[in-house]
Amino acid sequence: MNNMFWIIALVVFGVLEAATVQLVSIWFMGGALAAFIVSECGFDMTAQVTVFVLVSALLLLVTRPLVKKRLEKNKTATNADSLIGKVTLAHEDISNIKETGSVKIGGVIWAARSLSGEDIPAGESVKIEKIEGVKLIVSKNKRED
Repeated sequence: MNNMFWIIALVVFGVLEAATVQLVSIWFMGGALAAFIVSECGFDMTAQVTVFVLVSALLLLVTRPLVKKRLEKNKTATNADSLIGKVTLAHEDISNIKETGSVKIGGVIWAARSLSGEDIPAGESVKIEKIEGVKLIVSKNKRED
């Protein structure tokens, strides 16, 4: 009976993995396979569940960072990413507390917030540090004289 449980679990995790294509349950497939082997050797359900949990966790801990790193390489940079590092002027006063502020770059006005949280007056030179959603995160541009 236990053998059938692990075979069903293996199939269910396999179907789930095939349906999501997000590497969600592949580790549990390995755990179910290991538990099935343990059940074939005659161990009780406690040992089988223990092996399932340990093997699944081990596979998750070992392979997840590698898979995640590989998947992140396929990210496509957007044109907006090219704005990072550019210098422009604050179009209106930037205040994180009031949730106001904008910059104009490339003829487009973007909502802007201060990286440090300090207010930046309109006309001040700012450097685009990063993008969060549809807002540019900027810092005062330190001019090198």
